[in-house]
Amino acid sequence: MAAAADKTKKTADKDKSAKPRSPLLITALVAVLAAGAAGAGVWFFTQSKHEPATAEAPKKGATPAPAQYFALEPAFVVNLNGPIDGPRYLQVEVQLMTRDAAALEAIKTHAPALRANLLMLFSQVSPEQIADVSGKQKLQGEALAAVQKVLKAETGSNGADDLLFTSFVTQ
Repeated sequence: MAAAADKTKKTADKDKSAKPRSPLLITALVAVLAAGAAGAGVWFFTQSKHEPATAEAPKKGATPAPAQYFALEPAFVVNLNGPIDGPRYLQVEVQLMTRDAAALEAIKTHAPALRANLLMLFSQVSPEQIADVSGKQKLQGEALAAVQKVLKAETGSNGADDLLFTSFVTQ
C-alpha cells in the first residue's frame, strides 16, 4: 500500500506543479482556436459573397435594356391601291421600339423621313394584301425594314428594334 500512496503523492505533486501551466496552455489553445475560427469565418463570408455575384452576373447581362417607344404621330391615313370600287382607306398608328437611347434620339431626328417612306409604303398596299393577319404581319415587317433602311443610311445603325401597329383601320 505504501507504493500506492507514493503514486498518489507523486500524482498530487504533478497536479500542483501542472496547475500554473494549465491556464497559460488553455489561454494559448483558446487563442489559436479563436483565430482559426475567425479566419474560417472571414474566408466563408468572402467566398459566399463572391460566388452568388458571379452567378448573378450572367443574368444581369442577359437582361435587355428597357424598351423605349416613339409614336409616329399623327396616324397614317392613305388611299389603298387597287381597283376603283369606291374610296378605300387605311388608317394606321405606328410606334417604333428601341432599347438604345441614342437610337431613340435618331428616330426623333429623322421622323419626317421615316413618315415619308412609310406613307409611300402604305399607299402601295391593296385591300387584299391586308385582309388577314398574315398580310398585316407582312406589312409590319416591310415597314420595319423601311424604317431600318432610312436609319441605317442616316446614322449607320438600324436603330429601331421593332415596329408596332397600335391601331389598324381599313374602310
